[in-house]
Amino acid sequence: MNSFAYYVPVRFGNVGKAYYFGTNDETLKPGDHVVVDTVSGFEMGFVSETPKSAETYRSDLELKPVVRLATQEDEEDYAFCLEQAKVALAITEREAKKLGLDMNFINASYTLHGDKITINYTSEGRVDFRELLRILAPQLKCRIELHQMTPRDKAKMVGGMGICGLPLCCSTFLNHFDGISISRAKNQMLTLNIPKLSGACGRLLCCLLYEDDLYTEARADFPRLGETLHAQEGDYKVTSFNILSRSIKLEGNEEVKFISLDDYRRMASTRGKPLSFADLLETDTTPVVTPSPRNEETNGRGNRPENNRNENPKRDNRPDKNRNRGPKKSPSRATK
Repeated sequence: MNSFAYYVPVRFGNVGKAYYFGTNDETLKPGDHVVVDTVSGFEMGFVSETPKSAETYRSDLELKPVVRLATQEDEEDYAFCLEQAKVALAITEREAKKLGLDMNFINASYTLHGDKITINYTSEGRVDFRELLRILAPQLKCRIELHQMTPRDKAKMVGGMGICGLPLCCSTFLNHFDGISISRAKNQMLTLNIPKLSGACGRLLCCLLYEDDLYTEARADFPRLGETLHAQEGDYKVTSFNILSRSIKLEGNEEVKFISLDDYRRMASTRGKPLSFADLLETDTTPVVTPSPRNEETNGRGNRPENNRNENPKRDNRPDKNRNRGPKKSPSRATK
């Protein structure tokens, strides 16, 4: 049973998921460094939001406590652990290379008191690292946890820029990853170019999920691919359509036509004699936009061509008076 009046989200490192911890201190504010009690031991993180009432906590997980605000000694211990983690990571990489293990190490982190170290790595498959642990134990002299990360988790931790020019979604606001398959791209009628559909992690883009439900809903308004439309000109099959422009591509025996979804419905719903594509033009109710005449009072000339001539009184506007007469002859070369 949780016995805290408030709970706060705490993050560890620059990126990563926020974890909730219980507290009775309502003065905590975002950015405060705090020491918390985790399943691995005491660790230091920073508060990411203001405290919230414990009455609004809906998770079944028991809240671990916020022990205290970080002191100067805690800050020094944390900085020392960061430096030692770099040394431990170098040792681990060296020993794994000796054993020929296919492991790509990402980072390492100690608990605040240095009694446990967690080393993150990626690998294409499962790795038997029991021998590695036996070698590292006498050198690091603490509990060791080797944690295999997925490529998406690695991208979340390392960060970077996406093809959209913005920071990666996983390193900014995504806290969990849903399954993404190539069917998402097919549903949105994207070109199946895997390199262009892949993110920094090498997996399919997480943003394929964002509009997938909207595309599924919009596709319900369109005919199935391969459906036949009967027209006076002949039979046409639906070969593709554009959801954004709401247009449909039809292919017949000798020609290709593009019509709107509304026109397709009108032709498909006709009973008896089928419509022709010319009938669509005759029944088109789209207003024709024509340019309005120039306001005659704006410049005093009106829109008549003869009123748009140069009105300089010192110049004769007659065409025969404005011909190019060539350069004026010099008096010294005039013909006698």
